[in-house]
Amino acid sequence: MNDLFGFAFLCFSSFFTLINPFGVMPVFASLTSQLDDTERRKVAVKSCVVAASIVIAFALSGQMLFKFFGISVDSLRIVGGVIFFILGMDMLQARLSEVKVKKSEVTGYVRDISITPLAIPMMCGPGAITNGIVLMQDAHSWEMKITLIGVVVFVLFLTFLILMASGRLLKLIGETGNNVMMRLMGLIVMVIAVEFLYTGSKPLLINIIKTAIQQSGMQ
Repeated sequence: MNDLFGFAFLCFSSFFTLINPFGVMPVFASLTSQLDDTERRKVAVKSCVVAASIVIAFALSGQMLFKFFGISVDSLRIVGGVIFFILGMDMLQARLSEVKVKKSEVTGYVRDISITPLAIPMMCGPGAITNGIVLMQDAHSWEMKITLIGVVVFVLFLTFLILMASGRLLKLIGETGNNVMMRLMGLIVMVIAVEFLYTGSKPLLINIIKTAIQQSGMQ
């Protein structure tokens, strides 16, 4: 039970920081500033559903991808660590601008921004996808796998609620508070990146050392 709780906490903390609802919030508010409440809700629902579907699909198919391409989990952790570090740096330097939309273009605009850039790559970027694959690989029981999927759905549901309250939240915390929050999220993502790099490189380095020792012994 303790292992399941710890795994659930790891899934929630990593997905919440990587999906980063508070980082998506000002982008969502900027892109939907010219839309009414109904259209804004449509954008929020569609983007969260698309993001959740993609993360879960990659998490479930990750092992098949490993076997097909001959990829190791440790290699993916190293790549994920690099991606997370870059994402963290981007979150520290985010710049936003307001978008104006004509009434005749609202329907197409809602459809477009729901998928790109909100669902992909903001909510469901390389970091979230890699995190889903790696954590599913670490889930050694059906309880853990179901927990992982449940956490993804829960985090995207929280993201939906945060997006719908984005206007009021941004007014409440102000521009300075939002900038501080985004930078804190960026730092957390960079800490996760270091952990991924460490856990991924450690077994690879051990194998390299063992191989070198064996070859030197044979000589």
